[in-house]
Amino acid sequence: MKKQDRHSFYRLGPEQILQAVESVGFECDGQLLALNSYENRVYLVGAGRESIVVKFYRPNRWSDSEILEEHLFTEELAEFDIPAVPPLSIKGSTLFHHDGHRFAFYPLKAGRAPDLESREQLEQLGRYIGRIHAVGAVRDFEHRPTLDVGTFGDDSYEFLIENGFIPKELEAAYEKVAEDLLHAVEARFESINPQLIRLHGDGHQGNILWDVSGDGAGSPYIIDFDDARMGPAIQDLWMFLSGDRANMSSSLDILLTAYDQFHDFDCRELALIEPLRSLRIMHHAAWLARRWDDPAFKDAFPWFNTQNYWEQHVLSLKEQMAAMQEPPLVWI
Repeated sequence: MKKQDRHSFYRLGPEQILQAVESVGFECDGQLLALNSYENRVYLVGAGRESIVVKFYRPNRWSDSEILEEHLFTEELAEFDIPAVPPLSIKGSTLFHHDGHRFAFYPLKAGRAPDLESREQLEQLGRYIGRIHAVGAVRDFEHRPTLDVGTFGDDSYEFLIENGFIPKELEAAYEKVAEDLLHAVEARFESINPQLIRLHGDGHQGNILWDVSGDGAGSPYIIDFDDARMGPAIQDLWMFLSGDRANMSSSLDILLTAYDQFHDFDCRELALIEPLRSLRIMHHAAWLARRWDDPAFKDAFPWFNTQNYWEQHVLSLKEQMAAMQEPPLVWI
């Protein structure tokens, strides 16, 4: 197998995409549409009577074993009638290789973003996430990583400092607030010592497609398990909360009341919401920095790595230090 090369991945074009798809046995009709994805390259491809989605994996991010473990998890969920979207299995395989690229196929699913102000939709989300976690708690991942302070926080901090992304005049302020925040987050995790289970890992509105093609309120497709990993259950819930404290408390009550029908929720994990938000902020900045040699990122995120961006980043970390001092949300 030809070694994966990030520059070949950056230059991935229609000819290479269609050749890869046809190497598996599909007959392409020439229709090709790039879908909204930056970490990987995802395309809608016409293949005869129906269209399929092909996902090309970014080189050197996941091993084949880690990718296949994600595939197996979504297949396991689908066996329990949970609306995750597993990859297509073709002649017993879900991961394919061509000309140094790794890719998988998915059925096309249509839907729109969920309405997080809808009680009925929040209840459905809570039930399905509870069911995902009930399955996820049965066994651990063997190959995929864990969401922890080291990989999301410490590694992100060190990458930005060591690779010169933080402007010199902001280095002292960034180092002080980042180190203080990481110590506080680490202490919070140690005090709670949450149970770690298999997660979606990136539970937010953009990874839910709400199918409203039938009668009633419809139902969700839960997509993109690319960040699946071990972690605390609250990771798949907290990003569905927004607004002021009263609004978040109301949404939390709806989600967890539905969730708890299928999987017990440890209320101590509510104290991890702000620590997890802090880690996500730090990890996102480092994620952009790590991908900054990818032309697609420069086109999509032109505001990154500017003086204003880093000033706002330092301010966000200071705001998180303050948020860490507030009492956590409560579910009664």
